[in-house]
Amino acid sequence: MASHYLQSLLGEHEKIILATRHHWFVLARSIILEAFLIILIFTATVVNFIFLYPNQQTISVIIGFIGFALLLVPIVTGTRDILIWTNHLYVVTNLRVMQIAGVFNKRVIDSSLDKVNDIKMEQSATGRMFGYGDIEILTASELGVNQFKKIDDPLKFKNSIINAKAYLEHAAQFAPPPAPPPLPETKMDIPAMIGQLAELRKQGVLTEDEFQRKKAELLTKL
Repeated sequence: MASHYLQSLLGEHEKIILATRHHWFVLARSIILEAFLIILIFTATVVNFIFLYPNQQTISVIIGFIGFALLLVPIVTGTRDILIWTNHLYVVTNLRVMQIAGVFNKRVIDSSLDKVNDIKMEQSATGRMFGYGDIEILTASELGVNQFKKIDDPLKFKNSIINAKAYLEHAAQFAPPPAPPPLPETKMDIPAMIGQLAELRKQGVLTEDEFQRKKAELLTKL
């Protein structure tokens, strides 16, 4: 779904150079509580059926239904967190840098490569160890600063922007000059030319058949 939406945003001659997401640490931090609750509720429900069901079946069944109903809460919130992480993309193309967020309601922020002035990268010791960090793009547009927090492999992302910008500037520098506009077509004065042919016929330069043939050729150009 995220990949299909990304393709729909590309221009006619635009190509994706790099697409990445938040580091998996961000996802793990979001769903760790839900995962713990799922394990806890599921274990409690199973223990209930093992120890309580043989003696108090009705109470055990009620507790079981409540337990499985409670399981839906962390499952739903965990699924939401996974979808948010999956659909949050950071993209470098040959023309711009994009940030795409949202599962159903999309939000797209992009910065043209020709407006990118500086790129700032920050990595903590833990970030260098596990491969995540922050990227800050300073642009000449109204946005000013575009921040990408805790993205996967920020060094590769930064180098992709630098290389794409350099290639774009090189291509613009050595682009061929635009073709000159086509010359306006000169319009033929058909009636005047037919008059000249008639004059040549009177002088005996053209026969009647030659006159009629030339006249017909000129009339087809009207």
